[in-house]
Amino acid sequence: MTKRVMILATNGFEQSELMKPKANLENAGFETTVVSLEKGEIKGWDQKDWGESVTVEKTVDEIADCSGYDALLLPGGQMNPDILRMNERAVAIVREFDMAGKPIAAICHAPWLLAEADLVKGKTVTSWPSIRTDLKNAGANVVDQEVAEDGNLITSRKPEDIPAFSKALIEKLGATADKSAMEAA
Repeated sequence: MTKRVMILATNGFEQSELMKPKANLENAGFETTVVSLEKGEIKGWDQKDWGESVTVEKTVDEIADCSGYDALLLPGGQMNPDILRMNERAVAIVREFDMAGKPIAAICHAPWLLAEADLVKGKTVTSWPSIRTDLKNAGANVVDQEVAEDGNLITSRKPEDIPAFSKALIEKLGATADKSAMEAA
């Protein structure tokens, strides 16, 4: 049976951090589902302006539990995780994946959601530099490296880390991956 990855995002997601890992997962044979706060489409942020939109396949309120999914992907972008961490159901979904021991992959600003869900205490994580103090204050051991894996958590710093980030998630899901074959920012 095909493994399924939920992508939790909203308006202002960093375009490359949703689109490229999504493509890498699909190219590796995984099914992806974009979940957001509202139906319709959400718009990405591409460097200095609004970018492309993606179709929302389910809303957070339509997710009864995470049992139908094998992993959670959290793209960054400054606006995206800041908005999501204010939504109780979005934060609850992150916690549910953790309680189930399923992989959670968060890149750039997305580890804010991990901190909001109280998942980083005692964990080694990485992120975009501007939120590292927040992660430290939440009890994380913060490192500056391409990918940090600790238990079920996979974190990366920035769009340039997407190949390594995608590879880590694909391998956590039990498939083999060639970092050089991954779509990059």
